[in-house]
Amino acid sequence: MNRYRHAALFLCLSAVWGTAFMVTKVGLQTAPPALLAALRFDIATVVLFGYVALRGVQWRPRGTDWYPLVTGGALIIGVHHALLFAGQQYVTSAVAAVLLGLIPVVTPALTRLTATGERLSSLGVLGVLVGFAGVVVIADPDPASLTVDALGVGLVLASALAFALGAVLTYGRAPSLSVPAEQAWMMAIGSVTLHVASVALGEPVPTVWPVEAVAALVYLAVVAGIGGFVLYFVLLDALGPIEVSLLEYVIPVFAALTGWLALGESLSASTVAGFALIFAGFLLVKGRALRGELRRWDERDGVVSGDD
Repeated sequence: MNRYRHAALFLCLSAVWGTAFMVTKVGLQTAPPALLAALRFDIATVVLFGYVALRGVQWRPRGTDWYPLVTGGALIIGVHHALLFAGQQYVTSAVAAVLLGLIPVVTPALTRLTATGERLSSLGVLGVLVGFAGVVVIADPDPASLTVDALGVGLVLASALAFALGAVLTYGRAPSLSVPAEQAWMMAIGSVTLHVASVALGEPVPTVWPVEAVAALVYLAVVAGIGGFVLYFVLLDALGPIEVSLLEYVIPVFAALTGWLALGESLSASTVAGFALIFAGFLLVKGRALRGELRRWDERDGVVSGDD
């Protein structure tokens, strides 16, 4: 029964985060990218700190907590979303979601490059190269539209690398706080980073907010932000990081579908081909770990069947 429950939660989270790409496009029609992302995390921060206060749990970071909180907040929340939202001005929801599929491909590579005792296998190196080949295919270097396409793809690619780098630099340095308190601090630090970026870029502050823009902001903050991360950590605890990383290959389906239904975005052949290459790169990088996960699930099913 747990497997069906986890599968339902997996699809629910994929849908929530997949639709967020389309909703972001709606919000970007009113607010500039860094400001939109900053306001999203302003709301999420207030809600999460309120929740932490109601629970009465430890919320003050200790000295050793600040490194992962600042690093994760600045890179995973701040830089990642600033670049992602900026890139979504130029590419479709599906392209942005597919490009983020590089995160599970490049994260192991970055981890091994920064760990002195580990080296990336030849298959892993090939997987990273195949994944980046997918980026080139998605960019579809047509001289007529190369500037705009390359800019959008480059920004989203940089956002994926920022996320992966943040994950690597905070790996093994989990704060002593509860997950809600940790996320609240990271979102607060990320929000400050985004506001600084917005001011530095000279982004205009909208004086009028249409209803759809306000709805988009609330959805991104509460549903995709807080609700999405709650589901993510439930699944991470139940399934482990390998299976949860497969989210990146289901999310683009929902991003493409909602982008088409709500915004009339098309799905090009180059995007589909690039997705296939990025997924192939993931399988090359994580193939051994995936096989181990499958064996673990088979053994668990055998135990359950024996008990019955």
